[in-house]
Amino acid sequence: MFSYDTPYLSGRTPVFARNAVATSHPLAAQAGLRMLAAGGNAVDAAIAAAACMTIVEPCSNGLGSDAFCILWDGSQLHGLNASGCAPAAWTREYFVGKYGADAKTPPKRGWDSVTVPGAVSAWVALSQRFGKLPFADVLAPAIEIAERGYAVPVVVQSKWAAAAALPEITQQPGFAAAFLPHGRAPRVGERFAFPEAARTLRLIAQTQGEAFYRGEVAAALAAHARAHGGAMTEADLAGYRPEWVTPIGQDYRGGGGGYRLHEIPPNGQGIAALIALGILNHFDLASLKVDSVASQHLQIEAMKLAFADVYRFVAEPRAMRLTPAQMLDAAYLAERAKLIDPKRAQHFGPGHAPKGGTIYLTAADERGMMVSFIQSNYMGFGSGVVVPGYGVSLQNRGHGFTLDATRENVVGPGKRPFHTIIPGFLTRDGRPQMSFGVMGGDMQPQGHLQTVVRMLDYGQNPQAACDAPRWRVFGGQVHLEPGFDAATAEGLRALGHDVGTFTDSYQDFGAGQFIWRLGDPAVDGYVCASDPRRDGLVAGF
Repeated sequence: MFSYDTPYLSGRTPVFARNAVATSHPLAAQAGLRMLAAGGNAVDAAIAAAACMTIVEPCSNGLGSDAFCILWDGSQLHGLNASGCAPAAWTREYFVGKYGADAKTPPKRGWDSVTVPGAVSAWVALSQRFGKLPFADVLAPAIEIAERGYAVPVVVQSKWAAAAALPEITQQPGFAAAFLPHGRAPRVGERFAFPEAARTLRLIAQTQGEAFYRGEVAAALAAHARAHGGAMTEADLAGYRPEWVTPIGQDYRGGGGGYRLHEIPPNGQGIAALIALGILNHFDLASLKVDSVASQHLQIEAMKLAFADVYRFVAEPRAMRLTPAQMLDAAYLAERAKLIDPKRAQHFGPGHAPKGGTIYLTAADERGMMVSFIQSNYMGFGSGVVVPGYGVSLQNRGHGFTLDATRENVVGPGKRPFHTIIPGFLTRDGRPQMSFGVMGGDMQPQGHLQTVVRMLDYGQNPQAACDAPRWRVFGGQVHLEPGFDAATAEGLRALGHDVGTFTDSYQDFGAGQFIWRLGDPAVDGYVCASDPRRDGLVAGF
């Protein structure tokens, strides 16, 4: 169904294999491939790659990350929510008392931005339920890399150096000792080793994660929090469990029909991609040219409508006034679609539905198992906090809460915050079609939307869909990636879009990994893509 033309500038071509791992760092992809070659399955490969990523791309994730996963086990989809919960002491009053009545959210950095980290629990849960190889064997490549070190690659170094210029990160306890060897960020090609993280990985491997949540590492985390004014306790860590969930989905008519995009349900923002696709079902995108003003305008407006609802209503499910089913109600999305004017850009508020720094990787094997996995420290190096002696760099997901008591996403003890990281999965007629994701803050559902539309409506192969210049709706503006067609950009301005320049030193236009099933995996295999915006690789055999 795909065209294998290369319409966009890229140094990459699609990769075809019966077993494949796609990540944003080659060493992690190769670690996953080692598991497949050793008789493991796609879950073993994904865990091995994820553990390696905490070492080789520390500017995006670490041992203190959160994670989500969607996987096809050979017969059905499963979802795993391993996002962390707020410490028991976290109330609105806790933050107002420390930071004043004018505070809108928990802080961006430091211990008061850290929820219980969930990524390690995801590795353990996935291994215990679906893995084939011993857990210690799966973590062995990451331990080796952490101990021996690796040469820092180009994109990772640029993001590392950008973080090293921010005192709000570098002055956090433990950061400089861990990530500023020689008093600075490593240079491209310079060796970086992380023996303290290797120590923790060994403890995790030996205890099936128990040391991290209910043992030596947990005690170190809690002690470090106490020493630096944080509220997290050993009880907060000991009480944490990841949650198996049923993915939510939205049908899409592209490519002859039968396709369904699946996302993890809230507290994540994946529902934004589903809402936008549901709105676009009411337009004939395929009749418009792929990079035309008309096509891009409709996608941008659908995304703006989706975000208007998501930012207002999405929180931890038990706190939401609306259910995901209500937000995806077909009649409601049809009414939202009517708000789009093909001739002008608009600003949209939330509707009235019926009452009621990140890394992404994917792996697939010739037996048909496919894994879509994402883990993140959120804003670059996250909280900036690193626990000495253990190499645990911690996310800052607590900053995703609000202190507005009228909102569903208001902070509360044991509560999960609104989350940006989302793995994606596409099925066709109930069968697995593609495991994929696009990392990068609020770019993630926008990347899901743009790449899925390119593949299903326009027949672009996964690498071409990944390579294409992207737009990003952000803060009332539409930012266009360098290389975006100048005439299309002018056309969007003429429709009233506020076209701006995106300048964040860490966030950009996302980076994806894609594995598309061609037929019988043991015979036909997969076609795979890795984003040229990162240092990544598809490894396969």
